[in-house]
Amino acid sequence: MASAGEPEAPATQGRVDSFATLDAVRPGPRRLHSATHEEIRRGATTDVYFVKTYEVLRHLGALDTPVTADVFANRAGILCGVEEVLELLRGLPVAVWAADEGQPVEAGQVVLRIQGPYGAFGLYETALLGMLASATGWATAARQVKEAAGETPVICFGARHVHPAVAPVMERAAVVGGMDGASCILGARLAGRDPVGTLPHAVMLIVGDTLTVAEAADRVFPPQEGRVVLVDTFQDEAVEAVRVAAAMGRRLAAVRLDTPSERGGVTPGLVREVKARLAQAGFGHVKVFVSGGITPERIPPLKAAGADAFGVGSYVAAAPPVDMTMDIKEVAGRPVAKRGRIPGAPADPRLRRRL
Repeated sequence: MASAGEPEAPATQGRVDSFATLDAVRPGPRRLHSATHEEIRRGATTDVYFVKTYEVLRHLGALDTPVTADVFANRAGILCGVEEVLELLRGLPVAVWAADEGQPVEAGQVVLRIQGPYGAFGLYETALLGMLASATGWATAARQVKEAAGETPVICFGARHVHPAVAPVMERAAVVGGMDGASCILGARLAGRDPVGTLPHAVMLIVGDTLTVAEAADRVFPPQEGRVVLVDTFQDEAVEAVRVAAAMGRRLAAVRLDTPSERGGVTPGLVREVKARLAQAGFGHVKVFVSGGITPERIPPLKAAGADAFGVGSYVAAAPPVDMTMDIKEVAGRPVAKRGRIPGAPADPRLRRRL
């Protein structure tokens, strides 16, 4: 439950928890299709069967029956989404225990426990399971990428692969999973980081010359911003890399290779050649940043060839969710469970009181 001084959640008035309020959910035209924070808190994104559940329990005078509900993972992964769930439940008359974000969880492990009147939180089952499932799936994929990369930096470039409403959630989850940064502005800020990124092909194509863009960026970027130049737009990557390095010297921190699949993508051979030609020309300090369809399987050979950092997008963004299930395990202090599950909610040292 919320402590003194903690901000309270919005009042539960107006929640979509009855047939009357359900009928009033009529989104107007010309709006974005994603839910607002207020719509999520009101319950407008819940499955309709929870509204029906509330109506039945209300009719029986049982809506506020005290229960204990456990959420468990259906497969192993890296837990994420807990902090968002806590914000959803904050201010409600419930007690919440949870495992810590960023920690490995096992199949069947309880990751969240809620105790309180069912009517206070049952409506949010759909939302909180989705928050945990998606974020845990993204964090799990990010951990796989980071384990393959080891100490080599990996930045999440996944925002363009998902709906913008959830892009910040995904990129924050990638950082929780172990990646070293994120390009999505809001996602990085939610993770307590500064957003990280280079320049796209668009600016190269508009200007028409890689070196002109590089020199302009060098003039307008703040001093602390690393000078990383994309070198695969117009000509051979090694030739362009040396050309830019010759003009910028020590100011050039890295070149980025994002060669499209139509030309074979970024290969270990290409990385090796670019590194060698830069070194032979006296620019061994210039690092090589690699992006474009990077997966955990592709990282070791690229790293062995000399890749100094990676941008990974689609692999993390397309990760399947780690399905979560919420079961009521106690009703009015009495252990219960549906068939196939064990009744009761025993103490678990991996859970700590959060609300």
